[in-house]
Amino acid sequence: MKKESFLYTENEGGVTCRTCQRQCRIPEGERGWCQTRINEGGRLYSVTYGEVSSLSINPIEKKPVFHFYPGSRWLSLGSLGCNFRCPGCQNWEIAHWKGEVMLTEYLHPEKLIVKAESSGCIGISWTFNEPVLWFEYTLDAAKIARAHGLYTNYVTNGFISNESLEMIAPYLDVYRVDLKGFSDRTYRRIGHIPAFGGILEAIARVKEYGKHLEIVTNIIPGYNDDEAEIRDIASWIKKTLGAETPWHVTRFHPHCQLNHIAPTPVATLDRARSIGKEEGLHYVYIGNVPGHEGENTYCHHCGKLLIERFVFDITRYRVQNGTCPACGARIPGSFEKE
Repeated sequence: MKKESFLYTENEGGVTCRTCQRQCRIPEGERGWCQTRINEGGRLYSVTYGEVSSLSINPIEKKPVFHFYPGSRWLSLGSLGCNFRCPGCQNWEIAHWKGEVMLTEYLHPEKLIVKAESSGCIGISWTFNEPVLWFEYTLDAAKIARAHGLYTNYVTNGFISNESLEMIAPYLDVYRVDLKGFSDRTYRRIGHIPAFGGILEAIARVKEYGKHLEIVTNIIPGYNDDEAEIRDIASWIKKTLGAETPWHVTRFHPHCQLNHIAPTPVATLDRARSIGKEEGLHYVYIGNVPGHEGENTYCHHCGKLLIERFVFDITRYRVQNGTCPACGARIPGSFEKE
């Protein structure tokens, strides 16, 4: 379904899309970089409004998010397109969409809410592809979700514009964002953008808005596994977002254009976790390594095991009223749905 974009400016020779940080200038009859927006008659339209490519019910741990109602069920859905072209993308079939035929099914925002409620979900997660490209749909649905007492979550690369973030923030509860590296070079190689400073600025604003925030860095051998860059990420999180901000360092698995690269050595992930703790972060997790102790949550004050996990399942849960039962320290996040 087509819907007029909320954020664009008419100018000589076309329009400028203001949805993400690319700010594409789009001539008449053409599409933006992401292929999801088209200029028709001087008006910019989203061509993917409500078009769902993937839909499932997932535990919040799959995002991954570990400090917002662990074990809760979320209706998770995605559409088509992305404003990056990550060479190792796990969802490249939909994220690298080039504007061809859409193998999707339309889902009205009201019906999305009904589906979430009837499925016993506490929230809606826009994931699988970049949600900011679905901005009009996610904003419409998020407003309805808020009215129905449902939570909302963006799983995003963080390349959102200031205007989009300001509009969606009042209706967004969880912002799970990738921080793919800490250099322009890394972002040119992975995301095909010239600089990453705008992503850092957007993440910092999310913190100012008071949203629950968790960071993920998928560590790819030869791309972003340099210890200095890993330390820069950890240091920035601590200084800008706070020691309590969860950071997930996850194992890369060969895929798409990077299927020739071996999976990230577990030793590299262990070292990244150690660096995070050295920089003062309280909660550094290791992902995509089933059974690793880095999947678990330990009290930042006394070190006692609080939540034991295996992949996406919680096998032991000890948090009591948001605190550690051993020492009484308050654990950052939300742990009981009121």
